[in-house]
Amino acid sequence: MSPADPTLSIILPAKDEGTILPALLFRIRTLHPEAELIVVDDGSTDETAQVAREAGARVVSHPYSLGNGAAVKSGARTARGEILVFLDADGQHPPEDISRLLEPLAHGYAMVVGARDSGSQKNWLRALANTFYNHLSSWMVGHRVLDLTSGFRVVRADLFRRFLFLLPNGFSYPTTITMAFFRVGHPVRYVPFHAPARRANQSHLHPMKDGVKFLLIIFRIGILYSPLKIFLPISLTLFLLGLVRYGYTYSTAGILTNMSVLLWITAVLTFLIGLVSEQITSLLYREPGS
Repeated sequence: MSPADPTLSIILPAKDEGTILPALLFRIRTLHPEAELIVVDDGSTDETAQVAREAGARVVSHPYSLGNGAAVKSGARTARGEILVFLDADGQHPPEDISRLLEPLAHGYAMVVGARDSGSQKNWLRALANTFYNHLSSWMVGHRVLDLTSGFRVVRADLFRRFLFLLPNGFSYPTTITMAFFRVGHPVRYVPFHAPARRANQSHLHPMKDGVKFLLIIFRIGILYSPLKIFLPISLTLFLLGLVRYGYTYSTAGILTNMSVLLWITAVLTFLIGLVSEQITSLLYREPGS
């Protein structure tokens, strides 16, 4: 393996991480001296791009902040390696654990994700949200998902690039790529690791603002991955409500009301929407040549 044609590309999306990057890039270069090192500067206002170049990394710069997912996609398009490694530039993902994530690839896994242990969740609200995500996604994919939102992962480049068009520009890219791999049947492995505490000015959780984002992610997971698992329970609930309403009105007045009929019609329409969405989703995740 030569630096001109690396097998391994290590990609760090970065925004205003000029003070953290020098030491982090030195650790990465020491551990993986021949890997291609790419820093995607997502519209930083500090010296992020300069310090990355001084450390010997290739720098891809966005003229303004496009989002973490956009930075990941830029890095993936630029990388020359057969295997991509993604880790945050804020020091949350220890580069010493990259080798642990790489090992399962030799055993047939397409993607290996670093799963944060319980001691890594410093905020109980964030821990609660992540637990909910993990259980929801596990139910949808039929496999245990240990950390749906972790950005620390290694993946085969050719497979990852097939799903770039699906990835959002924002912070929910890990959710989308994980569900996409499960959807098409690419093996995914989780490797536990410990994430150190963030800096004091990071990871502020705003219950109202972030709560709306969490809710949108939940629905996005369902619609993108398995629509029927969202629409079918809603349809059944509406149908049962119609039955309950009919039972009440029939027992008290001996009539069938418009409300019961409306609930049943809505239940049928909801089911049909879910069925059509399921077919569209199947086309969306169809791989090239299949």
